[in-house]
Formats: sequence, C-alpha cells, structure tokens
Amino acid sequence: MTQPQHTRFFHSSLTLFAVSAIITMFPSSTTAAFTAARRFAAASRGIATKTQLLQAKPGQAEIVLVGCGAPNRGMGWYHAIQMLEGRCPSASLDFVVEPWFLGAGKDGPGGEEFGTWEKDTISKYGTVFTTSLSDLPPPENPRCALISGRTADNPKFFSEAIANGCTTIFLEKPGAPTVAELDAMRQEAEEKGVTVLMGYNKNVCKYVSKTRDFAATLPGSHVTFVSNNAYENNAESLGECFERNAEGMLKNMAIHELALLVSFYDVSVDNIESVEADKEFSSMQTLPGPSGKEWTDFDKIKFTIKTKTGKAVSVQADRCGGTDSYATVTSAEGEEVFRYYMPDEEDKANVEALSAKYPGAMPYFFTQDPDYVTVKERVAKNCADGTPAEGVATVDIAVETLRVAEYLTPLLQEQLK
Repeated sequence: MTQPQHTRFFHSSLTLFAVSAIITMFPSSTTAAFTAARRFAAASRGIATKTQLLQAKPGQAEIVLVGCGAPNRGMGWYHAIQMLEGRCPSASLDFVVEPWFLGAGKDGPGGEEFGTWEKDTISKYGTVFTTSLSDLPPPENPRCALISGRTADNPKFFSEAIANGCTTIFLEKPGAPTVAELDAMRQEAEEKGVTVLMGYNKNVCKYVSKTRDFAATLPGSHVTFVSNNAYENNAESLGECFERNAEGMLKNMAIHELALLVSFYDVSVDNIESVEADKEFSSMQTLPGPSGKEWTDFDKIKFTIKTKTGKAVSVQADRCGGTDSYATVTSAEGEEVFRYYMPDEEDKANVEALSAKYPGAMPYFFTQDPDYVTVKERVAKNCADGTPAEGVATVDIAVETLRVAEYLTPLLQEQLK
C-alpha cells in the first residue's frame, strides 16, 4: 500500500531530525556519529521513502564529491547536480566534502549561496556534508572519490580518499600542479590497488570522434582542436581568471586538448619534433588578480605540434572566444573541408533548457553536459561492478599530458616575447 505524500514527508523529516540528533550525541567522533546515523537510516528506509540518506544501492558506487565549489561556478557543483538528478544511474552521491565553504569561506563570497544549496540538498536528498574525508564512515558499497577541488589541494585529497576507503578515484584535470606530484599519486594508487580515472570529458565527445573519423578518410589532412571560454575581454575578468586558475592555461583550459593529442596523436615530450606558435592569433598578458598579485598567462594561444613519427596537429584556445568548442579538418592544400561543433544542432535544445533551469551558471557546463554525464557514469559503473570505462583517460594519459603542458609552456612563452 502506497503511503500518502504527507506521511512520507513526515517520516522523511523525522529521519533527518533523528540523524541530526544522533550526530550531536557524538561530539568527539564525527565518524562514530555518521556510522550511527547510517544504521538509523538503514533501519528507517522502509518508512522514510523520501529520505535518501546514504542511499547507494547494490550495483551503485558510493560517491564522495571532494571540492564542490560555489553553486553556478564550481565544476564540482555541476557534477553534484547531475548525480542528484539521477542522470548517472551507477552513481549515488552520498557525501560532499567541502573544506572551504563549510570552513573558512563560510562567511565570504559565495558562502551564503553554498549554505542555501547545502540545506536544500540535505532536505531533498539527505546527502551528508562535511569538511574532511576523515569524517566518513566505512564504505558499505564500492566507494569512489570524485576530486574536483583546487589543483593545489588535489594531492592531499587524493591520499585522504585512499586512506578512507575509496577504491576508485575520478580525478579532475589536470590532477596535480606538477608532473612529479601526479606521478607520486599514480604510484600511491598502484601500491594500494586503487583505480584512477580522469575527467578529460573531451576524450568521449561527439565532435572529437566525428572529426577524427572524417580526417581518417582524407590522406594528408590536418586537424585543429578549438576551445573557447566566455570570460569578458578586460583586465578585471582575465586577472580573476588567471589567479583562480594559477596553474596556467595549458594546465587548465587547454589541458583537455593536450589530452586528446596524447591519447590519439602520439604526442609525448619524447616524441615532439617541433612546436610553433601562431603569433598573429596568440596573446600573453600580465595582469593583477583580485589579491593584487600579478599573473602572467596566455589569454589566447594557437600552436602546431609535429611529432617525430610524422604526425601534425594544432590546438587553439581563447579565454574570451565564446561558448563553443569545435574541431576542423583542412585538406593537404590548406582548405577547410570539415567543421564540427560542440554543442551540435542536436544538443542545442538541451543547452537552452539547462541555461533556463540554472540561470547564471557557467555556460560551458551546458555545452559539455552530455559528456560529463558519460564520463561519470562510466567511472561509477567501473567502480560498482568492474565494467571497463571505455574511452575514459587513465592516470597514465594524465601524467604524460601534464608533462607535455610543462614542456610547451616556456617554449610558447618564449616565442611570444
């Protein structure tokens, strides 16, 4: 017999109230509190049909989102939205670990918005929010950490995730500030038997596969991958961008394109024969960020890499170029013969619907929306039942991609002086 909606809501509210009471009973041990809360929630599930606290079911991965960021701006926040809406069937978002907005940043910019979203999410889904991975109870299902914090924080989060029961880690790009740090993380995961997969969503994008397929039919053709963001073309906007993404464009915005080159075009530091910047297109600036500190980075860059094995491919990235990414194929004679956009016509309706649903959110969330879902679902299913995560970049690809970024940055900077 189906319970009336008001009855279900009463039990849902009662469960959340009881869980909160349980947590206050364990002031010296958050883990003990969560464990007790988990047992209560499990015993209550038969009546609390609207409460989904610690909801991972058999066949699902228990997801811990680490580094959510601000609503409408943080990539972690958008990952959360997609999972909470049930768009990744193998992923159950049971925990959000957010040290900044639940800690020192609580009363700063974005803190109030995060607090409102946190309360709404707890009320609707029962997701548990905390400031540290060490607070988590032992996993009851295969546990995956989706690490989407600041790049500088990722190595610490990575080790803490492994120490707290994560058997799979979904690591957002670029993974770590340096090659040495990312390589150490790879070795740690290997020693502990932990699978590490990367958030290089463009590896599974429609526009990439269609471009590669077309180019394969045209001997002597040349591919250019184009990435755009929609920052305002002024010193304030770009200065904020440079400071927030202090690792630099090639380790941030254009890292997706470098991952494509490593994955599909034999690009590696050892195999690069030459790199040439398009000086007419490219631009490098030194600008103050919100802190007052100055940052030097590319606001737009275009370059061509030739490999020792005879391949050539180009990348173009523009912080102020708009919302679309695309790829082109030119013939051996230099004529553009193919162009495919992300989003394509088929996906534009989805972009419009999401833009209306989440006004003010970063536009690139919506243009890449289906690919974020694809990558998360494949990673979660791999964690839950071992299904191979087809097309998802491995940590080995990530290490070489970061090596390429570190190799190219000073070369391109020198060419633009």
